[in-house]
Amino acid sequence: QLQASGGGLVQPGGSLRLSCAASGGITSINTIDWYRQAPGKQRELVAGLAGGDSTKYADSVKGRFTISRDNPKNTVYLQMNNLKPEDTAVYYCNANVDYTYYTELGEPVVGRGDYWGQGTEVTVSS
Repeated sequence: QLQASGGGLVQPGGSLRLSCAASGGITSINTIDWYRQAPGKQRELVAGLAGGDSTKYADSVKGRFTISRDNPKNTVYLQMNNLKPEDTAVYYCNANVDYTYYTELGEPVVGRGDYWGQGTEVTVSS
């Protein structure tokens, strides 16, 4: 599963670091995207990290947000600086991962799939 955390209330101009940690049989994160959904709006892509650590960002966050990964910890981060009220939203991580689980007979099953983390709420307000 993916566990997103790090959200909270911050003043404009402040910073937060979101984390998306993989566990429960997930052995590696291949690609990962951070999305956000503000009240009354559609979910939008904020940042992404692909193979070879190539990154992509929405124009609205370029220069302020940075996506990075810690492979040994199977965790991806979204560092958000100079936050603005319009960054207020629930943030979600979505990843393509490799996983291994074991049957009742103890046989490993290896696979790959896409998973969503639960949202973490970010509120930027004075």
